[in-house]
Formats: sequence, C-alpha cells, structure tokens
Amino acid sequence: MLAVLTAALTLYVSCVPLLSASFQRTQDAQRVPLAAQNILRQCAGLRAIPGPAADFLDRERSDRYEPGTRPTLIKNATLWTGARNGSEIVYGDILLDKGLVRGIGYIPEALYADGDTDVVDAHGGWVTPGLVDLHTHVGLISAPVTAGSIALSSPHGPVVPWLRSIDGFNTHDEAFALAVAGGVTSVQVLPGSENAIGGQAFMVKLRKTSERSPTSMLIEPPYTLNGSKPDPNLPPRWRHLKQACGETVQAYGNRMDTMWALRSAYAEASRVRDAQDAFCARAEAGLWNDIAGQSYPEDLRWEALVDVLRGRVKVSTHCYEAVDLDAMVRLTQEFKFPIASFHHAHEAYLVPDVLKQTYGGVPTIALFADSERFKREAYRGSPFSPRILADRGFPVVMKSDHPVLISRYLLFEAQQAHYYGLPPHLALAAVTSVPAAAAGLSHRIGILREGADADVVLWDSHPLQLGATPRKVWIDGILQVGNDTDHILIGPGKKGPEWREPPRETALKFDGLPPLTSNRTVAGRVAFRNVKEVFLRQAGDEAGIVQHFGADGKMGVTHVIVDRGRVSCVGPVCEGEGRNAELVVDLRGGTIAPGMMAFGTALGIEEIEGEPSTGDGAAFDPLRQDVPKIMGDVGGLVRADDALLFGTRNALVSHRAGVTYATTSFARSPVPLRGKFMGGLSVTFRTGAPNALERTAIIKPITALHISIGRALPAFNYPNSASLSTQIATLRHLLLDGEDPRTPTGECFKKAADGSIPLVIEVSSADIMATLIRLKSEVEEKRGTYMHIVFSRATEAHLLAEEIAHAKIGVILSPSKQFPWSWDDRRIIAGPPLTNGTALTTLLKHGVTVGLGTWQTTHVPTTRFDVGWAVLESNNWINKRQAYELVSTNLEKLLDLEGWVGDMGDLVAYEGGSALDFTSRPVAIASPARALVELL
Repeated sequence: MLAVLTAALTLYVSCVPLLSASFQRTQDAQRVPLAAQNILRQCAGLRAIPGPAADFLDRERSDRYEPGTRPTLIKNATLWTGARNGSEIVYGDILLDKGLVRGIGYIPEALYADGDTDVVDAHGGWVTPGLVDLHTHVGLISAPVTAGSIALSSPHGPVVPWLRSIDGFNTHDEAFALAVAGGVTSVQVLPGSENAIGGQAFMVKLRKTSERSPTSMLIEPPYTLNGSKPDPNLPPRWRHLKQACGETVQAYGNRMDTMWALRSAYAEASRVRDAQDAFCARAEAGLWNDIAGQSYPEDLRWEALVDVLRGRVKVSTHCYEAVDLDAMVRLTQEFKFPIASFHHAHEAYLVPDVLKQTYGGVPTIALFADSERFKREAYRGSPFSPRILADRGFPVVMKSDHPVLISRYLLFEAQQAHYYGLPPHLALAAVTSVPAAAAGLSHRIGILREGADADVVLWDSHPLQLGATPRKVWIDGILQVGNDTDHILIGPGKKGPEWREPPRETALKFDGLPPLTSNRTVAGRVAFRNVKEVFLRQAGDEAGIVQHFGADGKMGVTHVIVDRGRVSCVGPVCEGEGRNAELVVDLRGGTIAPGMMAFGTALGIEEIEGEPSTGDGAAFDPLRQDVPKIMGDVGGLVRADDALLFGTRNALVSHRAGVTYATTSFARSPVPLRGKFMGGLSVTFRTGAPNALERTAIIKPITALHISIGRALPAFNYPNSASLSTQIATLRHLLLDGEDPRTPTGECFKKAADGSIPLVIEVSSADIMATLIRLKSEVEEKRGTYMHIVFSRATEAHLLAEEIAHAKIGVILSPSKQFPWSWDDRRIIAGPPLTNGTALTTLLKHGVTVGLGTWQTTHVPTTRFDVGWAVLESNNWINKRQAYELVSTNLEKLLDLEGWVGDMGDLVAYEGGSALDFTSRPVAIASPARALVELL
C-alpha cells in the first residue's frame, strides 16, 4: 500500500508544473477590464445580508441627530422596553442624547448634572417606544384631501415595482401631527392596493426635519436611492415592497389574472437575476473573455423584484381570504422568496398551517381589530384573530391602513386586541417591536435599549387603558408633543391605581366568529346582583337619563329587579324580592344602562358595506340625473324602511354589543365621501329584531328627512356634481313650497318647513352651516313656522357653537373622533394632547343638544368605547349620565323619538365594570317593550 501511495505522489508532483503552466497560459489569455475590482465588489455584494452593522448600537450619535438638541432625562418611569417578547419592564430612568437612548434604569447623576439636560419626572408613568404603524398611506392621501394631494395606486398596469412611494410623499399632510399626538413616531408608507405590485414602500419618521424634505424623513433609505452607491464596508439596508391580491386588484382582471401578473413579473425578474449570477460566476472565476464587452445585467424596471428574489426586501402583502393567502404562499414557494408580512388577512386564523408554509419562514400577520365585514373578503373576519394567531406562533401586528383607520388611533387597535384576548405584552408589542422587526428595523425603533433611536412616549395611563394619551412624545430625542408651555391638561382624572395597570381580562374568548344569537330569554323576574352603577331612562318633561345608583364618589354594589323586562326595584331593599326570581345574574360590579343607538351608517339596509349586491342598490340623485317619471316625484324621495334587512351580521353583533337601536337613512358616509343631496326618509329600528313583521322591530318607520350639502372630495367628484350654490338654491326652493305637496318630496319638505318632521342635514363646513342658519331664519319668517333642524357630521360646528345654540339647531357629531378629511372638514379641534377641549365639549358648553354617530357600520359595536373616549378627552368634564345621553336620549330628542322609545327603551346589563371602558362585557338586555330579558 505504501508503494502505491509513493508512486501516486511522485506522478502528482511531476504533473503539477504542467498543470500550472496550462492554467497560467489560460490566465495570461484573459483580458482583465479596468473595472474588474468594481465588478467583483458588486458581485460579492449580491451575497451580503441586509441588516445593521455589527457595531451599530455603539454609535455615538444618530444619523438623524439635529445639532443643538438638548439631552433629556426621563426619571421615575415605568419603562416597557419591548425586549423579551414584550415582557420586560424596567423601573427607573431613561436618558436621551444625540438622538439615541444612552441609558436605561439607573442613570448616574454625573451624566446630567451639568445643567444642560432637560429633566422630566414621569411620576411612575408608563414610558414606551414610539409606536410603529406598519401599514399606512400617510402622505399619499394627504389631509385635507385635494386634487393635487393623491398619489396612491397607479393606473398603468397591475405590476409597477419601479414606482416608489417616496416620490409621491407629501410633507404637508396634516395627519403627521395628529398621528404623533397618538404616540405614533414611525410609519411604513405603502403604495395603494389596486396594483398586484404597487411599488416600493419606505419607512418614515413623522418628525419634520430642518431640511423639510421627504428624503430626510426616511429611516435607513436604501443606499441605491437617488443613484448613490452602497458602502462596501457596511451591510446593505432593507428595502420594502407592496403586493396585493383579491378584490382591490380587479380593475386589471380577476384573481387568476392577478396571480398570472405576479408570476410573469417574477419570471422576468428571475431571468435578470439568473443573468447576473451567470455574469458574476464568470467574473469571479476570472473568465473575463467570456463577458468581454458586456456590462453587469441590470433592468431598472425589475431591479426591485430581483432584490426580492435575493431575500433583500421586506415584502408587505395585502390579502384577505384563504384563496388569496394560499395562492401567495404557492407563489413564494415557486419563486423562492420570503414575505415579511401579510396585511389585513381576515381569514388568516382559518388557514394558519398554510401560512406557515410561506417560503423563508413564518410571516408576520398585520390585522385590524374591528373592521370585519366592511367588504366581502373581510366578511369572515374575527375580532379574536390576533389572539388565535398569536397562540399558533405568529408574530401579530395591529395597524391602521391610514386613512381607512386614522393612524392617530393605532393604539386603540392594540387595546381592542387585548380586550378580545391578546395578552397585554403582545398587544403592546403589536404596535412597537413586532412591526419594527417586520420592517427589519428592530435595531433602532420599536424598542428601548441603549443605542436605539430616541423615539419615546410618556403616557398618562397604562397604554392599554381606553383613551390612553401621550403626555409627551420625543422623536430622535426632540420633543414633538407635550411642551409645558402649551398648558394642555392631560389625564387629570386618571389618578387611581387601576389606571397604572392594563384592563383586566373580560373572559371573551372564541376560536372563530363571535356568536350572533342570544342564549335564552326570560319573560319572568330576573334579579341582578352586585350592580355598581344604574342608569335608567326617565320620561315626561324631564326626559333623559337618571343615575339611580353609583353616583360619583359613592361606593358599593346594589340589587336590581326586572319584571317582564321592566325595572321594578333598585337598591339593597330588593334583595328579598330576588329570592323568587326565575334567574339571578351576578354582574360582579357591573353596570345597567340604556341601550345605545347607532346613527350615520348603513346599518340595516345592507349586509356588507362594500358589496352593493347586498344592499339597496344605486338610488337616483335628482341633482345629477332625472328621476324616472314612473316614480311620480321629481325629487325621487325614498324611504329607508322599504329597504330594511333584519338579521344582518352587523346588526346582530351591534345588538350584542349594547347598541339596541339604529336610525338609518340613505345619506350616510361609510367612507369619506359626500353623500347624495337627497338622503331620503330615515327609519328607526331594533337591531336584534328577526324581521320587519315582529311587533317591536320598527320603532318609527319615518323618522326624519335627510339631505347632504357640501363639496365632493376631488377623487370622487362626478362631472355632473351639483355646485354648492345649486344645492342651497334647491333646498330653499323645496322648503318654500317649491314642489307639489301631493308628491312625497313636496309633502315631506313642507313638513320639514313646518317643523313637523326633523330635517337632518349632513354638513361639515362652518361657512355652509352659517348659510343654512340664515336660510332657516328666512323660511321661518316667510312661513311663520319653527323648523326642527339637525346638523350631522358637523365637523366644524364648534366654530359656530353659540350661533347654533341660538338657532336651536341640534348636532350629531359623526364620527365622534374628528379628522380633517376634506376642505370642508379642515378646521377641527384635535383634543388632548394638542388642544384643551374638543368639538363635543365646546358645543355642550354652549347649550347645544349633541348626539354621537359613526360612519362605518363595522364600528357600531365599539360605540360604547367611543363614548368612553369622549368622556376621557373632556378630562371628565362630561359625566357618565351625559355620556350615555349622547348615544341614547339625546339622539331621541334630536330625531323626535322620545314618545317612540322613552321609558320603554331597552336597558343593557354589563358584567365586570363600567359600560364605557374595557373592564366589562354585555351579558343581558332588559326590554320593556318586549316584556322579557334577553341573555347574551
């Protein structure tokens, strides 16, 4: 054996010179280009993995540091850091300097004793990282919306990966300041969803820089932006891309067309990638002659998708249904690329095992908390999805999709997710550390640690408490909200220890859709024990709500007896009467309060808001088209009760949430569009009724006459839209006997002029309201009558609060959380932490009767939380009795329903706490009109 090895080695040694000479001749024959080093560097860069440099957290200052910014020490804080999956809490101080977090916990006095440091005492308050909104269109649909401020989806084909959201980013969007006021410091700005690949997205901080440019607001922009070259000494930065599927892409075909567009695009990108790999393989092998005269294969149209295939892009994919999620997973497997996050994903909880097959690993799921059912592909969404998916091992993000939901209220999404079962540490992580990680930026945002960006929020309560408001917000260590010189009063009523903890769990846990039907009904006596607050309806001249137990400062619990749906006894004396009750219900410190009313949505006249086939269909607008003569009415006035649907999922979910009544018309704004001029005749009905023939189903078949006056948003402005002056002239004509009173239009406008039916006018602008007040005086003077007018929507009503009160006009703020959607809506009162007071408190202080409504049908179940939020924003100037009136008896007064509901109105029993916060859940409805108690 040794002889054989020796012979083989001798042969090898003798051949080496020959092999080396041959190899040298091959090398000598290669013509090495002058750019060889650049080519090799570029090829080596293809294998580089994006992410921060190894020493990133050791940096001395942030790349976003503004010279002259003073250090800030926040002391005596409860610091939720975001570390350890959101479970780490540190009690101590945090030091911000040069745009960075420089210390957490114990901060030696020597670091700030020079007097140059701003010191803020948190008094034990909660401090978190700045919130991160992973899905927005901030700056692409800028508020207020004008024709020149919309840059969302491209009309130039289903696949446009070469487009970049930064190129349409408007720095004048008023949403920036409002989002920061909600604690949001960073957002992902995504192109729209009407393209299968809508373009490149960018992560942005909402602080306007001294440079005042969109580029300066970017977080770690890709090195290639604006033609710059990567630094070979640093790893590349993450890029971001938006994909979509399902209903929103159907302008370019159906679902099959969408997937073919995606497959063909990635096939083209694969060819470019393969050409690059082949070119680099030859260059790195020294085979320069094989690529002589060739340049590095590039195509500006497909370079972003090539990076996707190389795993260098965080892809956000908009998909709702199982069919689309499954198709996208197959796409990732076919072309071998990861998806960082699936957005919306209402059916993700139905197919978790499918999503785990996504190439590259388990994706993050970015969800709404309560926007199920707003279109067909969201119809099966469940509010329990965040908890279900977290239990299955998915990172969960809560997002706004601004302006679908306003980014300022991102934290409300996390609060609701917690209410429906997501653990508190994961709920907070869902708007901080998890979205930061999904964007590839967890080394600098969404977390508090030394070396991270100084994006910090000091809250007035635990962040998961309803109405949690920032006391101060810093971005890059620069104070954005909460300057002491502003003298804004924030959270004065949040002093008890309960405000320092997350809301306790409500035992709401389902592994799918929530139930829609009641458990049972009781026609006899029901005794409610351990009731902390009792608010009952009162009829007569002093109609309204009376607090019978639990007045401010009064402690303890009591008993309430209900016989055949009516309260017969309140107080400790009722304990004996409860012994022979058919059913005893322990409310565990809960509340009994009036059933609430929905106003301003299409509840009851459509099943799915975005699916016309489930609703009334297109109605005629007499200011845009001629009404068919067969109707016999030039105005085409229609009745909502003719289109009522009972048993819709939205109505039943609302009923179980304590919203037992609804007033619905055709003048509603489910999205920020101005409605048709003629809104028809509204109907008031019971949300839990089985059908229109049930005795108590329809409360009042004709409730009010509705019209809408204002300017249409430019994106939705029809060529034949009537001018504002035309709308006013038409209204004047109709109110002054302009049409035959034998027609529905003539009859109802005569009644409106006489004050025998409320005239509800959807209007936003204070200038238009002033014109309408003048018109009211004109009509009343000429006809000798008194009109019953209500302004709904009424965004700018606060500017005319005194005049509206003097004119005896009521107001329904809809929605209650205001936003400068359009030019007509632009002058809002933002409320704390930006202003003292709100539009609601301004109107109430001037003696205006005010009700609250909402736009979106899917948000009706959260009415009680909206009311609770309004109370907290008023700094408790509004008491609980007034709060319940806003969504019950005040609406009944405004809509002339007092004799139709009155003291026969429903009462709702809530277990666990107040109906106006997250501590309770509805468990029963006492209905005097139906003579029963319904157990939910």
